[in-house]
Parts: sequence; C-alpha cells; structure tokens
Amino acid sequence: MDVVYNHLGPTDLDLWRFDGWSENDRGGIYFYNDWRAETPWGATRPDYGRKEVRDYLRDNALMWFREYGIDGLRWDATAFINNVHGRNNDPGSDLPDGWSLMQWVNKEIRKVRPSAFTIAEDLRNNAYLTKAEKDGGAGFSTQWSASFVHAVRAALIGAEDSTRDMDAVRNAILQRYYLNAFERVIYTESHDEVANGKARIPEEVDPGQASSWVAKKKSALGAVIVFTAPGIPMIFQGQEFLEDDWFHDRDPIDWTKKDRFAGILQLYKDLISLSLNCDGHTKGLTGQEVNVYHVNNDDKIIAYHRWESGGVDDSVVVVANFSFNPCEEYTIPLPATGKWIVRFNSDSRYYDSDFGDFGNSVVQAEATEKDGLPAQARVSVAPYSALILSQEEE
Repeated sequence: MDVVYNHLGPTDLDLWRFDGWSENDRGGIYFYNDWRAETPWGATRPDYGRKEVRDYLRDNALMWFREYGIDGLRWDATAFINNVHGRNNDPGSDLPDGWSLMQWVNKEIRKVRPSAFTIAEDLRNNAYLTKAEKDGGAGFSTQWSASFVHAVRAALIGAEDSTRDMDAVRNAILQRYYLNAFERVIYTESHDEVANGKARIPEEVDPGQASSWVAKKKSALGAVIVFTAPGIPMIFQGQEFLEDDWFHDRDPIDWTKKDRFAGILQLYKDLISLSLNCDGHTKGLTGQEVNVYHVNNDDKIIAYHRWESGGVDDSVVVVANFSFNPCEEYTIPLPATGKWIVRFNSDSRYYDSDFGDFGNSVVQAEATEKDGLPAQARVSVAPYSALILSQEEE
C-alpha cells in the first residue's frame, strides 16, 4: 500500500483548522504553522512533533496491517519527512521529529507484523534510511534507487550507441546503500519517470513507434538488467506488455496489448522465474554477490557474475550488448571451465517474431585466465540483447 505522510491534502481536509485556530494562514493545530509547513504539494505538512499527529499516522500505518492484512507499505517522498526541502546534509532545514516518526512507526509496524516490508521512496541515496533504528537509521526494509534508474535509462534511450556509458551501467549494477544488496529497489520505469507527459522507455526509444524492433529490443534489454542486477526488481503497470502512454488517469492501460505482445509478457515471466531460481539453476540471482568483471566501452559490452555460494546451479553470468552491432564469437571470461548453458536469450523469436534467434545455446569454457577469472569462452550476442548463463551437474 502506498501511503503519503509527507503532506496531507492539499484540499478537502477535515483536519484543516480543526478547532478554528491557525497562524500565518496555515492549517492549525495538526499542521506546522510556519516555514516548516511548505512542501512541493502545498503548505500542508503535518506537525510531526505533536503527539496526536504522530499517533494518528502510526494508527493509519498499523490499520493496513491489522484490518487489511497487507504485507508492506511504500512511503511516498520520505525526503520531505526528513527535511523541509527534501535534502540530505541540510541541518538547518531538517525535521528531527519527522525522522523519529519514521523510526517509531517502522518499529511499531514490526511489533504487529514481524515480516512486514517497508519501502522508502526517498531518491536521495541516504543509506541511513535502511539502517536499523539502533544504528540511527530509519528502519526501512529497502528504498528506491535513483542511481540505478537514471544510469540504466540513459544507456537505453539514447539514439547513438556512442553516448552509452558502460561505466555508468557498471556503477548502477554495483551500487548499494549498506551491506544488503536488497536494500534497494531497482527499475527503469515508475510513475516519476513516465508522469506529466514523460514517456515509457519504448516510446522514448522510438517516438510514435513503441512496438518497433528497436523499441522492443531496448525495452527487453532493460528488463534483463533489472531482473539480474542485485536488488529488488520493480516494474510499472503495463511495462511487461509494452504500454507506451505516459502515466495519467484519462487513459487506462490497454489490456489488449497483453495478447498482442504475449511474447514480451512471457519474457518478463521468464526473467521473474530466473530471478527467483524457480528451476534451480540460477541461485546466484537470489544472492548478495556481484562482480562486474568485463566492461567494453568501445563495443558496448558488459558482463557480470552473480552468486550466492558459487559453483554449479549457483553462479550466473549475464552478458549484455548495448550496441546495434551483433557481438559474434566474442571472448568473454567465465568463473569456471566446462559447459555453460544459456538459460535466457532476449533475442529469441519465442518472445517476438521480429527478433533474430541470434546467439549461443551452450558455450564451452576453456582454462585460460582473463579479467581475473580462470576460464573463457566465445559467445555471440544479438544487437541490444543479453544472455543469461549458468552451469549444472552433468
């Protein structure tokens, strides 16, 4: 459930000037009545220092767990609970009562539901949001990663391959807030990226032709990175079947695309299955470890290794081609010798008849050290495509 505690209203508020009193043309007893009231959505920030307000917000959060049985809350714009202007390292505008409110409510939630999941949409890369309360943190389970979405979107939507920065993609894959890789939510589309006239990735890639070959290819490539990089993957409504319109309430999702682009929908289903290790061959995608060991900014190739404990049915290698040029018989390092099976190829015609079925199904890694890894093999990757490989017992 998405909850908004950074401001209330701004209109039709029963709590506004509840007892008739106010100052500075503000909201009265349950709101700040000075400069602390100001938010990007109006001067309606609740007074986090007032016990009645704190109890009210706490009770609202607990209601969703007690009465509706939900699993978690996503807190909107927590930066504006922490700071009047939504900034880090700005003590003059900080709201200490707002920070303590987040700590307290998260603690209270877990008394009611120990398994509860709370997400901060902060977008300021504040590692303390996901630290434990005892360590001064706000106690959230995870938070949205602005570093990931901006870097990966830029690498996808640029018209010219020369503009794609593989170092930025590498940094996006490696970024984490603290010790746990799953303390971040990673994505390429959200209501922020596609609201107010801004477009979905397929539309950004090829305006007016969101179902073109290049739009589908880059959209699928982005999905591979989202579901294989360390973090909690998130997709936006209709993204899994090429919804193209910007997010507004005057145009509903076109559910016919679910059938028209059934292959793209299946691509997302397969990525979800792999990321959860449903077939037992990709356990590494559920693990903490990642090594982005190969970055080629000339040919726009990137490769990374995910693992939990390592080895057969655990180690996963992702090879991604961010170029229009096919990557043919390209030497790539691998973590072990022997047979590596391609579990997923985003260029498969199984996902779209426009795709090329280009690439390997199996590769053989020989014992030759490269990029710090003990083996290497030759792989072929289609334009704007990715392969996911792992080993299994023979």
